[in-house]
Amino acid sequence: MITSHHPNDGTVVLTVDASRIDAASAMAFKERARQLVQDESGRVLLDLHQVEFLDSSGLGTLVAIMKMLDGGRKLELLNCGGAVRKVLALTRMDSVFIVHPPTDADDRAGQDAA
Repeated sequence: MITSHHPNDGTVVLTVDASRIDAASAMAFKERARQLVQDESGRVLLDLHQVEFLDSSGLGTLVAIMKMLDGGRKLELLNCGGAVRKVLALTRMDSVFIVHPPTDADDRAGQDAA
């Protein structure tokens, strides 16, 4: 469900390999993320390019992952599609996370979902 890679700058990039983060997957998702970030001290970026659906349990999981980060670091979200961006905006969680601007492909997907 989540894979990681480490660029040479101390950043860990977690890539979600699922189309949904919801109640059915939230616990396993959170546990896997904990395993991947527990010993990290640099930036943590979560690539959501495959995620098409995020419910309240999924959103709670993102908050839980951010709380795992020490030193007041924020979880950075990458490649959020239109539906995910909409959930983040409606819940005002886009002010809690660092949400990087979408790429052109993500913008087109967001327009299709609207």
